[in-house]
Amino acid sequence: MLSDAAAQSTTQRERPAGEAQRPLPLWELRFAEAGRRCGADHADTARLLVLHAAHATPTTLARIYAQGTAAERRAVLQALPHLVPGSEAVPLVEDALRTNDTRLVAAAVGPYAARHLAPHDWRHAVLKCLFTGVPVDAVADLSTRADGDAELARMLGDYASERTAAGRPVPGDLHRVLSFTAPGPSPSPAAPPAPAGLPTGEEQES
Repeated sequence: MLSDAAAQSTTQRERPAGEAQRPLPLWELRFAEAGRRCGADHADTARLLVLHAAHATPTTLARIYAQGTAAERRAVLQALPHLVPGSEAVPLVEDALRTNDTRLVAAAVGPYAARHLAPHDWRHAVLKCLFTGVPVDAVADLSTRADGDAELARMLGDYASERTAAGRPVPGDLHRVLSFTAPGPSPSPAAPPAPAGLPTGEEQES
């Protein structure tokens, strides 16, 4: 195993143009080395502990995310609700949601997204989970944010119709999300009813 001094001299992350080249803090090296030091089963936990102990700032988290591997990016996303009280890190969530890496998408729709994503972006994040097969259990506060959301219901209905027209199964999770959008006992008169009678995935499979 490398000594701390050797690690600092041999392990360097790329720096933005114009930033002075200097050894990174030891905690950042430990963050990068978590997979090798702790093994894949414990690396996520180790990285989260390192970020918490270091009180990583939004600026540092953004740099680590931009320069990191998929596993490192996932750890940054998981740490956001504990380290970033405001909306400064929303661009990291938006970036993760543009990928097709299902583990990144699942991390992106956690508690930080539930608190800070705008309604339009949050609805598309839910659809992204359905597109990529990420279980909607990963979506933090799903029932609360989807409650009575007529626009989300419309988007789900459109997606189900497109799948059905293409002869493809409708994800079972779609019906679960749709159930959360149903109007309550006293719905707003302006709120359209949630789409009904959508086919299930089992009905579409041959």
